[in-house]
Amino acid sequence: MSETNTAAAAETAAPHRYTAAMAADIEARWQDFWDADGTYAAPNPTGDLAGDPAVVARPKKFIMDMFPYPSGSGLHVGHPLGYIATDVYARHQRMTGHNVLHTLGFDAFGLPAEQHAVATGTHPRVSTEAAMDNMKRQLRRLGLGHDKRRSIATIDPEYYKWTQWIFLQIFNSWYDTDAQKARPIAELVAAFEDGSREVPGGRDWAALSEAERADVLGEYRLAYASDAPVNWCPGLGTVLANEEVTADGRSERGNFPVFKSKLRQWNMRITAYADRLIDDLDALDWPDAIKLQQRNWIGRSEGARVDFKVTDTDAITVFTTRQDTLFGATYMVLAPEHELVDTIVPATWPEGTHDVWTGGHASPAEAVAKYRAFAAAKSDVERQADAKEKTGVFTGAFATNPVSGEKVPVFIADYVLMGYGTGAIMAVPAHDTRDFAFARAFELPMRCVVQPDDDRGTDASTWDEAFGSYEAKLVNSANGEISLDGLGVVEAKARMTDWLTERGIGEGTVNFRLRDWLFSRQRYWGEPFPIVYDEDGIAHSLPESMLPLELPEVDDYSPRTFEPDDADTSPETPLSRNEDWVNVELDLGDGVKKYRRETNTMPNWAGSCWYELRYLDPHNSDKLVDPAIEQYWMGPRDGMPTGGVDLYVGGAEHAVLHLLYARFWSKVLFDLGHISSAEPFHKLYNQGMIQAYVYRDSRGFPVPAAEVEERDGKFFYAGEPVKRELGKMGKSLKNAVTPDEICTEYGADTLRLYEMAMGPLDVSRPWDTRAVVGQYRLLQRLWRNIVDEATGEATVTDAEPDEATLRALHKAIDGAGGDLAGLRFNTAIAKITELNNHLTKAGGPLARPVAEQLVLLIAPLAPHIAEELWRKLGHTDSVVHRDFPVADPAYVVDEAVTCVVQIKGKVKARLEVPPTISDDELEKLALADEGVLAALDGAGIRKVIVRAPKLVNIVPA
Repeated sequence: MSETNTAAAAETAAPHRYTAAMAADIEARWQDFWDADGTYAAPNPTGDLAGDPAVVARPKKFIMDMFPYPSGSGLHVGHPLGYIATDVYARHQRMTGHNVLHTLGFDAFGLPAEQHAVATGTHPRVSTEAAMDNMKRQLRRLGLGHDKRRSIATIDPEYYKWTQWIFLQIFNSWYDTDAQKARPIAELVAAFEDGSREVPGGRDWAALSEAERADVLGEYRLAYASDAPVNWCPGLGTVLANEEVTADGRSERGNFPVFKSKLRQWNMRITAYADRLIDDLDALDWPDAIKLQQRNWIGRSEGARVDFKVTDTDAITVFTTRQDTLFGATYMVLAPEHELVDTIVPATWPEGTHDVWTGGHASPAEAVAKYRAFAAAKSDVERQADAKEKTGVFTGAFATNPVSGEKVPVFIADYVLMGYGTGAIMAVPAHDTRDFAFARAFELPMRCVVQPDDDRGTDASTWDEAFGSYEAKLVNSANGEISLDGLGVVEAKARMTDWLTERGIGEGTVNFRLRDWLFSRQRYWGEPFPIVYDEDGIAHSLPESMLPLELPEVDDYSPRTFEPDDADTSPETPLSRNEDWVNVELDLGDGVKKYRRETNTMPNWAGSCWYELRYLDPHNSDKLVDPAIEQYWMGPRDGMPTGGVDLYVGGAEHAVLHLLYARFWSKVLFDLGHISSAEPFHKLYNQGMIQAYVYRDSRGFPVPAAEVEERDGKFFYAGEPVKRELGKMGKSLKNAVTPDEICTEYGADTLRLYEMAMGPLDVSRPWDTRAVVGQYRLLQRLWRNIVDEATGEATVTDAEPDEATLRALHKAIDGAGGDLAGLRFNTAIAKITELNNHLTKAGGPLARPVAEQLVLLIAPLAPHIAEELWRKLGHTDSVVHRDFPVADPAYVVDEAVTCVVQIKGKVKARLEVPPTISDDELEKLALADEGVLAALDGAGIRKVIVRAPKLVNIVPA
C-alpha cells in the first residue's frame, strides 16, 4: 500500500486524530474566540479601560517585550522567541492570580521605510502599515495573549503628539545640581529676575536682549541646539549618534563612512543625569553584564580639572585622573577640533621651533589646517587605535605648567578626542604609553615623577617604555609651595587637588565618558520637532494646543545624500523643501508673527523612550497618562524602590541605546512630577538568539538552505559542495524559516513548544526544522490520552487515580510551576513530557482530576489545544483565567529514600527510609540492621555520623 493510501486509511480509522489540519482549525477558532471575548483585556483602576474591581484588586504584573520594528519581509522563526516566552509567562501569571498587562505595539518610524519610499515613491506610512498588518497576522497566528485595546504605533499622530509633548517638557526644563533634579525653566528665569541666582558673567537679566536671554537659557536647557562636532554620514545624508557608529567608524545602517563635522543640531543633556543613571542601576533587577555595559558607557572617573594658561585671557583646561603627575607634564595635546586652536595659533613659527614639530609647513595655520583635514577623515576608533606611527603637529603656542612654571609646547593630535574630558590633555610621557610614543616621535622631553620599581633609574630619556603605577612613590615633584616627594599616589592626588583649588587654577571633579545625546536627524520619516524660530533665530516651543504637529506631505522623501567619502558637505532635509509648511504665521500668545519650523526630525529612538507609559492609558487625549493608572501599574512598591515594568524582555544589543535613553526620559518625567516611577523597567531579561545554518558556495555566497542536501556528512547544493556554518537567520543569508511554514506543517502550539524547549531562554540555540516533530508528537500523545480518536469524545473516568500517578502528577505540577515562574520553560516542558509519558505507559482512560490538571499544566505553553481539551472535558469557561494547579506536598516528596550504611567506608547495608526521617531515628535503624550487626561482629562503636536521609557512617572502636 502506498504512503498516501496508508495515511488515508489511518485518517479514516482515526478521524479525530490531532493533525496539522486539526491544529489549524482549533487554533483559528480559539483565536477568534479570544478576540471576540476580550479574554486578555487587563482592567485599569480607572478611566476608559477600567474593569472588574475584583481583578484590579489582584497583584498586578506588567510584562513587556521590546518594541518590534515592522519589517516589510515579515517574521522568521527567530523573531517570536521573546514574544512566545513573555506570553507563556503572562499566561502563567494570570493563572496564579495576577492582573496581567501584556500588549504589543510597533516602533514604526525608521530608515527602512524611508529608503523604500525613496526607491519606489510609496509613502512610508503605506509600506509601514502594510508591514504592521502582516506582522499582526503572523503574531496572531501564534496565539499571543495581548490586550489589543492597548496596541500602539509610534507613527500615529495621537501617539507622537505625546512624544512631542515630552520633548517640550525636556526643552522647558533645566537640571538643578543643588536639588539633583530637573525643574521647569520658568523657575530658573524667575531666579535670574529676582537675583536669587546670578546670571552667568554677572550680567543684569533685565538688561539682556531676548536673544541674549535665549543664549543663556540654552546653556541650561535639557534639550538644546548647539554647534557641535557630530558624526556626519554623507552616504546617508544625516548625522548619527555615537551609538549608531560602528567600531570601524562606519554607519550601523548602510556601512557608509562617518566623519566628524560641526553642525547645529538638537541635543539632550543626558550627561546631567550621569550620576543617577549609574547609581540607580543598583535598584534594578538587570543582568550584571548589561549593568556593566551601562556603567562603562557612562564612564565615571574621579580626578581634577587643571588650567594651563596660554595667554592672559586664554587657558587650556584639562581633566586628569593623575593630577599627582603634574610636575611630569612636558607638553600638551589638543583635539584637532578644539575651539581654542583657532585662537592660540600664531602667524609664524616661534623662533627655534623644531623641524619635526612643523610637519614641513610654512606656518602654524597651514600645518593645523592640513592636519585637521587629515584627522577628520578618520573615525574615533581609528584615531584611538594604537598605531605604530604617531601623528600630530605643533600649534605654535605654548602653555604654562601651573606647578613648574615651565613653558610647554601645545600640539594637536588625532589620539585626543573632543568626546572625552575637555578635548585636551597634559602629556606626561614618562608615565603614559601613548604620550611616551608621541614624545619619542617628536623629540619631546620626559620627566620621571613616579619612582620605578625596577632598576631603570629616574632618567626617563634612557627608558624603552613608560612606567605607570598606583603603588609607587612620587619623586621630582616639588616647588617652593608644595612637595609630593615620597608620597603615595592617593595622598599625592589629594594634596595636589587641594593646592590647585586654593589657588583657583583647578579643582577636584568627576568626569564622564558619556556625551550628550544627539537628537536630530535629517530625515522625513520621523517625529517633527514642535519648535519654530522667529526672525531673530530664537527657538520657541509650540503650545500644547498645537500638538500634534503632523508630518506634511512631500514630493521627495530622501534627504540629500552625497558621495560617501565627501566629508565637505552638509545636510539638506526633505522637510526643508516644503516651504508652505516650513514658513508659517502663528500666534504664540503675543500676536501673529512669522516663524520658520524646525526641519530636522527626531531620531527613531524617540518613540520607544516612553511607550511603556502609553500602554497604560492608550486613549487618553488629555494627559500623557492618568497618575492613578501609572501608579497602579508602575509605581514603587516592596522590592521595586524605583518602580517600573515588572518584566521587560529583549535583546542585549540595546544596552546603551534604547535602555539608556528610556531611563533618561523616565527620570526627567519623574522629576517634573508627571510619573511616580523613576525607572522604566525594573526587571530586564535578555533572551538568546535562534541561529540557523548558513550554507556558502565556493565564492562564499549563501545558497538556499532548504535546497541543500546532506550526503555522508557533507553538504551539496545543485550538485556542488557547499560549506556549512552557524550564524544568524535572515533573508539575506537564505536560511530564514517563517513561522507561517511551521504553523502550516505542525500548528502554532507545536512551534511554541519547540521554541521554548530548545534550551534556556537566555542562551542562543540553533534551529532544526527536523526536530520540531518531537513537540508535535508530544501534543499528539497528550491528545490521545484524553480524546478518543475515533469518536472525538473525552475518555476520562471518575475513578480515583493510583498513587504512582498522583506522585507523577504533583511532582510535575510542583516542578513545572516553579520553572514557568522562573522563565525556565525548557525544563517545564521536560517535566510535563515526563508526566505525559507516564500516563501513556499506564494506559487506560485518565481519571478526570488528572486529565484536567494536565490540561491546565500545559495551558500557558500550548493554549489552543488546552482550550479545546478543556471544552471536551465539559467546561464552558476558558483555561486562561483558571487557577494553575497546586501541588500536594504529600505527593511531591519521594515515597522512600535509599540510605547507605557504611563501616570503615565500605557499604554494609542499604535501607529504604522515609525522606523525612530524623538523624536519631535513622541511627537506630542502621544499628539494628542485621547486616550491620554482622559486620560489627560485637566490636564497640567509637562514632556514628548521620546525614539523614541518605547516609550513616559507623566508625568502630
